[in-house]
Amino acid sequence: MNVTVSDKGWVVIPAGLRKKYNLKPGTAVQVVDYGGVLVLVPELADPVQQAAGMLKGGKSLTRALLAEHKAEQRKEKALGR
Repeated sequence: MNVTVSDKGWVVIPAGLRKKYNLKPGTAVQVVDYGGVLVLVPELADPVQQAAGMLKGGKSLTRALLAEHKAEQRKEKALGR
């Protein structure tokens, strides 16, 4: 999809993409330069709230580390260290 930059530096985002990404007038976006590739990234209103639960359902790394630590402690205790 090609768009043209105006004399004022404006770019029109096609209606289908505005609808798909819920971009309404006044929506803040960041322009990110990835080494020659420009990307428009909508800013999140509340990034912490919107990220809540993203990792839900997976195995808990904290629990796994605590279990491993307890197992190591038992092993050390059995060896008399």
